[in-house]
Formats: sequence, structure tokens, C-alpha cells
Amino acid sequence: MIGKLQGVIDYIGDGFVILMAGSVGYKVYTPEIFTLKAPANLWIETIVREDSIRLFGFSTIAAQNLFNQLTTVSGVGPKVALAIMATIKTDTLMTAIATGDAKTIATAPGVGKKVAEKIIVELKNKMGGGNFDFGGETNGALPDLLAALESLGYRRMDIIDMAQKLVSNNPMLDVSKLVPMALKEISGK
Repeated sequence: MIGKLQGVIDYIGDGFVILMAGSVGYKVYTPEIFTLKAPANLWIETIVREDSIRLFGFSTIAAQNLFNQLTTVSGVGPKVALAIMATIKTDTLMTAIATGDAKTIATAPGVGKKVAEKIIVELKNKMGGGNFDFGGETNGALPDLLAALESLGYRRMDIIDMAQKLVSNNPMLDVSKLVPMALKEISGK
């Protein structure tokens, strides 16, 4: 099987690229965003089905491992896993799984509340193990901060990265202190 490809992006399609490695162009499905004619190094996951062989490419091994973990969840195939990873940043997705944030996961196309909850149930215990590099404990304030900001009219996908960083940088603060800080961050002051 192919483990890694290094080459130049020759074509960018809807959810895939053609990566020229030597004189061979490989069609690689990827959640990554590339520039035409740019060099690329992709870790490859090969999925063989009865009617096809597909290559899925990721810029990091952590992203490839997350993709593999997502595809172990019943009801989540490669197409849905790719849609999730294209919509939600890897760190944000891992935080959502660790904290039980089904709303964030359900923002991906093709993922409803039930599938999002199934992903959390089946992968949450793996977050602290060797399968994911999560980098520490999660703060229970994140879901509450997101809920508070959403109730003020902010969209989850617009605020999740900022909220995650804020909670990570202030692990001892509760939501009552984090909300004003988040509002200042949003307003740019």
C-alpha cells in the first residue's frame, strides 16, 4: 500500500487533488486546502472496496489517525469522515469529542445529532490514549461558554476556535469570567 506521497498539486477538484509524484498523477481525496502547482507531502490512507481503490491524503499523521478513528464508528464511512474533517479543524474536532460537544460535530454536512453523539460515545474514551495526541485535560467550561455565546446570537463555527483557545489559556476561570473575555475578543478590543 501507499504510505506517503510527495509531489506537486497538478489539479484541484471538489474534495480531491491530483498529486503528481514523478510522472504519475494520483487522485487523492483530502480535507486539506492546497494551491495549484504547490509542493505537497501527504500521508496516505488507502481504502479498498469491491468497486474502487481510493487514496485519502493528510498533511499530518495525527489527522490520518483521526480519519481512521472516525471511520471505525458505525455509520461513518470515508466520505462522512472527510466531510467532518474538511468542516472542523482537527484540534477543534478532538476537543468536541473529548467534551461531548455533539453540536459542533453536527455542523459537518451529512452528520446529524445521532451520528455526532455516536462519534462521541465511541471515540471519547480513546481521546486520552495513544490514538490521539490531545495534549492534556479538557476544561468543562468550553460547552457552557459556547452555549452562552450561541444564546447571544453567535454561530458556533465562528466562535469555537476562539472559545477553545480562551478556555485553554484560562483553565481556572469559570464561564461567568470567560464570557466577558470572549465578547472582548470578538469585538477586537
